[in-house]
Amino acid sequence: MGTAERQRAPEQQHGGRRDDAAAEESYGAASEESYGAVGDDGERRRELWIEEPARRRRLPDPVRTAAVRAVIIVSLTLIQAMIAFLSALAGSWLSFPMVLSSVASTVVATWGVLDVWVTRQVYNQRHGVVSVPSSTARRLRRERRRARRQARAAARGKERIRSRGGAGQLSHS
Repeated sequence: MGTAERQRAPEQQHGGRRDDAAAEESYGAASEESYGAVGDDGERRRELWIEEPARRRRLPDPVRTAAVRAVIIVSLTLIQAMIAFLSALAGSWLSFPMVLSSVASTVVATWGVLDVWVTRQVYNQRHGVVSVPSSTARRLRRERRRARRQARAAARGKERIRSRGGAGQLSHS
């Protein structure tokens, strides 16, 4: 059973009937096709994991690295902010240094998130679609047009000589 069949409504799959038996039947068929869902005692059982193809491409390595780094920094910042808040509620001496470091961590977390965005833009610029500046493209088009015009003019010149029937030729063969 492919992705398209799984995404259709259950009413479409089973001719308008919608009950637990029909759902179990389609699910069991899907898992049996790919994983062999028949148990030791011969009855069908549900699989916990059905793998589906990825809908989006994988992130490039530098972008993924920056994203992981940003997630770690942001999560540590949130933990630190929560500790600062709880220590302030408790009236601990630790609350003031934690609040100061939370502010600094927020700046670093913002930098981490911006780093993901910048890394993605740089990667797309270096490895993405190579665009030719318009002036270069214009020059190349001009050269191609000129070459086509010359080829057409040469073809017309040969055709004129043939259509005259040889008049104007200096020697006869």
